[in-house]
Amino acid sequence: MLSINLTSVKLVNMRKTKEEAQKTKEKILTGALDCFSEQGYFNTSLDEIAKRAAVTRGAIYWHFKNKPEIFDALHGLLHEPFIQLILEDLEHDTEEPISQLKLLCIKLLNNLDENKTKTRIMKLFFECDYSGHLAQFKKTHQDKKLNSLKLFEQYFERAIQRKQLNPKTDPQILTLTLHCFLKGLLFEYLSGLELINIKKDGTKLINQFFEGLNQCHKAKP
Repeated sequence: MLSINLTSVKLVNMRKTKEEAQKTKEKILTGALDCFSEQGYFNTSLDEIAKRAAVTRGAIYWHFKNKPEIFDALHGLLHEPFIQLILEDLEHDTEEPISQLKLLCIKLLNNLDENKTKTRIMKLFFECDYSGHLAQFKKTHQDKKLNSLKLFEQYFERAIQRKQLNPKTDPQILTLTLHCFLKGLLFEYLSGLELINIKKDGTKLINQFFEGLNQCHKAKP
C-alpha cells in the first residue's frame, strides 16, 4: 500500500513539474513576442526577454538553445495549429469540397481575428526578411508553406473528381491564386490601415472570391 501511495505522489509531482515547465515556456514565448513586436528581433536581447517573461536567463536556456530557436518556436505556434485544422477538415470528404474550402477559409480568418496572439505572430513573420542568423529557417519555413498549399490543392482535386470544376482546371494554379488572395487580404489587415475589417468584411470577401472562382472554372454540363 505504501509503495502504491509513493508511486501516486511521484506521478502527481511529475505532472506538476511538466505543467510548470510548460507554463514557463509559454511565458518565455509571450515575453519574446512582446519584445520582438515592440523593438524588432535583432534589437532584442535574451536578458530583455527574461525580464519581460519574469524568468531567469537560465530558465530560457532550459527550454531554448538561443534566440533564433525562440523565433522558430513562435513560427511553430502559428503553423502547427493551422496545419492541424486543415488536416482535420480534410478528414471530412464532403460532396461539396469547394464550399468546404470556403468555410475553412472563413474559419481561419475569424480564428486569426479572435486570437490576438496569432495575429501578432503572423505580423512578425510577414515583416521578417530572414536575414542574418534567421536565414537558417528560411527554407524550412518555406517548405512548411509549400506543404500547406499541397493540402489546399486536395480540395480542388476532389472538386474536379466530382465534376464540379472544369477538368482542364489546374489545382496548383487555383491554390496559388487562393494563396495570393489570402496573403493580400492578410497583408492589408495586418498593416493597421483599417482597410480590411475581418469581422465586418472577411466573410463577404471570401464569398466574393469563391463566387468568381466558380464562374471561371465551373464544369460544363
